[in-house]
Amino acid sequence: MHLGREARFFTLSLFLVLQCFVASKSAPAQSSSTPAATPQAQTAPPAPAQTPEERARVIREAQARVNARRQARIAQVIRETYGYKFEGYFGGGYLRFRPGDSLQKNNEAGWNIGVTDYIKPNLGVTIDVRGYYGEAYIGNNPYGIFLPSISQYSFLFGPQYRVYAKPKLAVSLQGLAGFGHGNFDTGTGGLPASYLGLYNNGTAFSFSLAAPVDYNLSPNLAARITPTYLFSNYGSSIQNNLGFNAGVVYRWGKK
Repeated sequence: MHLGREARFFTLSLFLVLQCFVASKSAPAQSSSTPAATPQAQTAPPAPAQTPEERARVIREAQARVNARRQARIAQVIRETYGYKFEGYFGGGYLRFRPGDSLQKNNEAGWNIGVTDYIKPNLGVTIDVRGYYGEAYIGNNPYGIFLPSISQYSFLFGPQYRVYAKPKLAVSLQGLAGFGHGNFDTGTGGLPASYLGLYNNGTAFSFSLAAPVDYNLSPNLAARITPTYLFSNYGSSIQNNLGFNAGVVYRWGKK
């Protein structure tokens, strides 16, 4: 009986040892199976960061696209503004003019009107008409006439070339030739103009060099100022006259 109890005790102990051994083997297997699912739950690795050179290239390309769009807009405005075939202008003017060989120069106020037909994008043909009015300073004389009224008119024709054209500003060069007509005895009370040292009435060759400067108020409307040199040949002398005209320009007739 005593031996039987010992056998049962030994068998129970062996069973417990085997159970502990099996448990120790199954625990690592379970623990090792748990991380196996972890890689499936992980997301894709982030994209590598841009290098400084790549960032600089992207910025340059973006700036180039912005500049290209801006230049395209400017070109469109220029085409719209200067794509008209005709422009007409009118305004007032000022001229320094010597009415006689022995007389001093006097100030003359005037008007100016003209039309330009652009036969090419920047080259046009201009017809220009001007009128100037003033008073000649005579000084002491036996006739008691000191500030007689005088006037002159110019009828000119020639080319005009636009040398600078931007959305808001344009500059042209103008060379016109024709003739002028002077009235120098309208204020002499019937006395011949030559008695007062004035040129005699007459028609003479004339030409003008000018540089019209336009400030665009809209595509077909601009304010213009034109520094002007006007050559005239009254009497036996040459008159080199400087002045300017100022007014407005209106464009019409799309090409």
